[in-house]
Amino acid sequence: MQQSPTASPRTGKVIATLALAGVAAAVMQTLVTPLLPDLPDILRTSASNSAWVVTATLLVAGVSVPISGRLGDMLGKRRMLLACCLPLIIGSVVCALAGGVVQMVVGRGLQGVGMGMIPLGIALLRDILPAQKLSSSIALVSASMGIGGGIGLPVSAAVAQYTSWRFLFWGSAALAGCVAVLIVAFVPDAPAAAKGQRFDVVGALGLAAGLVSLLLFVSKGSDWGWGSATVLGLIATTVVVLAAWGWFEWRTTDPLVDLRTTVRPRVLLTNLASVAIGFGMYAGMLVVPQLLQLPAATGYGLGRSMLAAGLWMLPGGLVMMAVSPLGGRLSNARGPKVTLVCGALVLAAGYGVALLFSGTAAGLMAAFMVINGGVALAYGAMPALIMSAVPVTESGAANGFNALMRSLGTAVGAAVVGVVLARTTTTAGGSTFTSEAGFCTGLLLGGGFALLSGAIAALIPALGPQRPELRDQSGPMPEAAPTSVST
Repeated sequence: MQQSPTASPRTGKVIATLALAGVAAAVMQTLVTPLLPDLPDILRTSASNSAWVVTATLLVAGVSVPISGRLGDMLGKRRMLLACCLPLIIGSVVCALAGGVVQMVVGRGLQGVGMGMIPLGIALLRDILPAQKLSSSIALVSASMGIGGGIGLPVSAAVAQYTSWRFLFWGSAALAGCVAVLIVAFVPDAPAAAKGQRFDVVGALGLAAGLVSLLLFVSKGSDWGWGSATVLGLIATTVVVLAAWGWFEWRTTDPLVDLRTTVRPRVLLTNLASVAIGFGMYAGMLVVPQLLQLPAATGYGLGRSMLAAGLWMLPGGLVMMAVSPLGGRLSNARGPKVTLVCGALVLAAGYGVALLFSGTAAGLMAAFMVINGGVALAYGAMPALIMSAVPVTESGAANGFNALMRSLGTAVGAAVVGVVLARTTTTAGGSTFTSEAGFCTGLLLGGGFALLSGAIAALIPALGPQRPELRDQSGPMPEAAPTSVST
């Protein structure tokens, strides 16, 4: 359908607002990265305890994202977007005022509750945008996670280096507050597609228990020992709880996650490719900053400060911003499957560049730009594939589950590559560092998983003509909600 001339400016404001919401969520995740070496001193605790500042956000986000997606389908996605802003604001304030590790972990956990903003925003686009703008808009909002991470890292490093660390959290609270105001002003409401359906409390509790066990042993296994009783117990708990959860979800009405939908080849293969893309993306996030910051005395480190390393990586975030709309156009022209395959291949090529030119900061910057270009293409294509294969009543939950699969890939990537980097060490100047061979192995793993993702994506079947109800159901932008500011 043709869009009316007066709708175009408002459409741009909607897309910009939802993209900013994604950037805000990404900033919350990378916020503490510059603080990691100093957290034990800041919080007056051990290094193992301070690691929970990162782990808490990962765990809570893993549980919250699929639940907030389902609630968005039932209660309205705009309402849930606003609901996600609240824990981001409160969590940031708690962290800013924190005097110890417990308060900081609580605040970071609250920030994790708000991480459902990106899948909710993507699902909302399907409800309120005209079809001709959908692919490019999905691509931009999907890539906002990487854009926020790429831009947020050097900004956080600069703030942490030149001011009090507490300003990082006051700034994040202000950012989340601005997002809430913009949502109220510019984002229209849409009818809740699954209004009146029952919320699956048992499914939510079961998924939470299974995911916490899974993410705990994946993220903490190397610290606790893969053969320890704690880790083995968590593995057993994960298998038993998720198996019971799957059995229950398959049989219940109005499930939290409709497993009949997730096992459709188009959805299943997209989610599997998402896990591999998440692994491939995070390998570079672990390796490139360390190579930039290791002392030059190692022979392969470049001796840059945290701030300088962030600035060298900044163009990667800008590339994601530039490539995202191109990915949307490619999806419109050739379909999101082609875009996902291309993204995986570009991501793998980025690791090839890193292996060839890791000896200079410019080489690593170029490699990171190529890697992020591949991530932008892939991240824009995956939600489009998911939403083309699920009913509109499940778009929020399905996008939340896909976001969970990407997060699972990054968690596994962090664990596996982290073990590789920790186990392959060398000594220089009396200190122990990850060896050059270890970093090469990490880069090879990232490239290998990127190629695996491309191979999986190539198997995704076309959307058959026998299911027209699953095709894009977008129409023209609805009239602004009563709460919206007149534009």
